[in-house]
Formats: sequence, structure tokens, C-alpha cells
Amino acid sequence: MRISATTPAAFLREHAVLVVAAMAAAASALAVPPDEAYLGYFDWKTLGCLFCVLAVASALRLMGAFDRAARAVIARFRSPRPLALALVLTTAGLSCVATNDMALIMMLPLSAATLMGANLPRLVAPVFVLQSLAANLCGMIVPFGNPQNLYLYSYYGLDLGDFLAAMALPFALSTAGIVACTWWLCGQSNGSCGRDDTRSLAVPMPLSRRRLAIYGALVALTLLAVFRIVPVAAAVAVVAAALAALDRRALAAVDWGLLATFACFFVFAGNLARVPEVSAWLSPLMADHGLLVSAGLSQIISNVPAAVLLSHFTGAWQPLLVGVNIGGAGTLVGSLASLITLQHFTSVRKIFPRATALPELSTGRFLALFSVLNFGFLAILLIACGTASSF
Repeated sequence: MRISATTPAAFLREHAVLVVAAMAAAASALAVPPDEAYLGYFDWKTLGCLFCVLAVASALRLMGAFDRAARAVIARFRSPRPLALALVLTTAGLSCVATNDMALIMMLPLSAATLMGANLPRLVAPVFVLQSLAANLCGMIVPFGNPQNLYLYSYYGLDLGDFLAAMALPFALSTAGIVACTWWLCGQSNGSCGRDDTRSLAVPMPLSRRRLAIYGALVALTLLAVFRIVPVAAAVAVVAAALAALDRRALAAVDWGLLATFACFFVFAGNLARVPEVSAWLSPLMADHGLLVSAGLSQIISNVPAAVLLSHFTGAWQPLLVGVNIGGAGTLVGSLASLITLQHFTSVRKIFPRATALPELSTGRFLALFSVLNFGFLAILLIACGTASSF
């Protein structure tokens, strides 16, 4: 969600979530007029850490580090099933270090080019759906894999050990399920990839070792800030100064729209928390059914705003944390990263003209497969996590 549109219509189309968040914040201000308490709404640590994560990830992406790593993994596989697994699991790994939406932005075009070039168009839809699930559900294991995790980790002042313990079961189930589904869905193609496989893709430029070392140090600094070992303000200053000197494009490529959306959600949630009727309704629901409420609300308003809103009505962080992460599966709205997947899938026909007549690349089939797999994962995770705990 980068603010780059040049016309009002294009801006509304590309930044619909930001516009809705701003409208929600403005509407809530009618119920709670602006006052000095508004300054307390913003979780500056979350915004600072999120900026650092997005900025450093953008710098690494622009220099080709992620692309080179992904190609190195994919180039080792030539038959359909291992190739699909490489694409999906690389997306899962990138989501743990570069956030779920950036992992998809990097991997989906590469996946489309790889599969179409390897004459495997029937695998585009299942691989895209599984990559979306991998980005949303595998990134949950680290505080910085998904934006809602970064917020909740900061908001509740969690310890890494407690965070990992809470997310171990849903992460393990999700990863095992994604691998199994990939192995099953992508193993029905016989033979090996065609001649025009991943070797036909452009060879990436050599990496600058100096910049790679500096960016590696910035990654380490960002992690220290996330884990509250160094002040967030200091990390923001160092990251901003370093990138301003080395590659200003990385600062321009930061998802400023996501940061602005978070700020709007903070205002919206902070105002609702001051409305007695809302508190009287949501607090008991979160106390009795925190997991279900968190996952269910994510299906309607997405898991990031659900996390920000519901955190004001409960001190029990475990069901909220697990619920909003599980809620990334389900509807397309459950995680806004899923909309990125749909957008890239619909563009495949435009980028590859020969794909226009292929029934395997119809949007209807994609949405059907997306719904079956996502709601299947949502149901299994809710049952498993609800049974294994007191959520």
C-alpha cells in the first residue's frame, strides 16, 4: 500500500483500505471530539519498529538480495512438485523477515514467470493460493512477520518466549498443512518442467557486499529495537540516516500507506474504547470467546484493524494474538495481503498473452480454490487451538 497514485480515482482504487481507515477515524471523532487524550492513542514503538522493518526490507529488495535468494532456491528444482514447494516455502521464509505483504509482492511475479516459463500454467492458481496462506500463516511465528504481531508484541510488552509458546501450535499446524496441500495439489502434473524454465529468467545483478553488510547491520539493529534492547527512536534515526545516505529509493519505497493506516486505526480504536456502550458489549465477548471473536472480526475488517481494536477491550493477549493470526485465513479481507494475491493473479493474463484462453487461469477457479483452502485452514486451526487451550 504505497502512496503513489496520481489521480483521485487511482488513489481510491489503490488505497481503499487507507481511505476506509481514515473515514472510520473521522466518524469516530464525531462521537469523541479531539482532545489531548488523542496523543495517547498512538503506539509510537509499533510505528517506529514497523518503519524500520519496512525500510530495511525495501532496501534489501531494491538491491536484489531477496530476488537473488529466491532464484537460488528455485533454480535447484526442475520437476513440478519440488518447484511448487520451493516457491511456497520461500514465500513462507520471506514472510518471516520481510512481512507478509512484501513477501507476496516479491514472490508472486517470480512464481508466475517461473511456472509459465516452465509450461506449468495449471499450477499458477494453487501455488498462488498456497503462497498467500504461507505468507499469512507462516509469518505468525515471529513478532515482525505480520503487522498485527508487531503491534500486539509492543502493546502488551510480550516476552519472546511467551510469544513463541503461544504461536507454536498454529504455526506448526499451518506449516504442515501448507506442505501437505502443496505436495497433493501440485503433484498431479506428470513429467518435468519445459525447456523454458527458471533458467530463462534474467540473471540478477551482482550484490554489493558493502551495502549488504550495512543492511545486515540495520536488520540486527531493527531486531534489537523490536525486542526492546535498544531504544526504538535510536533505531529509527540510524535506519533513516543510513538509507538516506545509501539509497533514498528505499525510503521512498516504504509502505507509508500502511503506516498511515495504522495511525487511523489507532484513532478509531482509541475513540471506540472511550464509548461506554462499545466497551460494555465487547469486553464480555472477549473475556468469554476471545479466540472466536478475534478470528471472526478479522473476516470482516481484516486482522490488523481487528488486533488494534480488540486490544483495547481485553488483557488476555493469547487468544487475541492467536485469533487475529488464524483470522488471516478465510475471506479475502481476512488479511489484506490476500488482496495482493488476487491482484497479481488477475494480471497474469495481461502479462502472458498466451494465458488468455487457458481455463486453469480463470478468476472463478482461483476464487473457488482460495475459498476452499482458506476456510478449511481457518476451521481446522480454530478447532485445534480452541481444543488445546482455554481460549
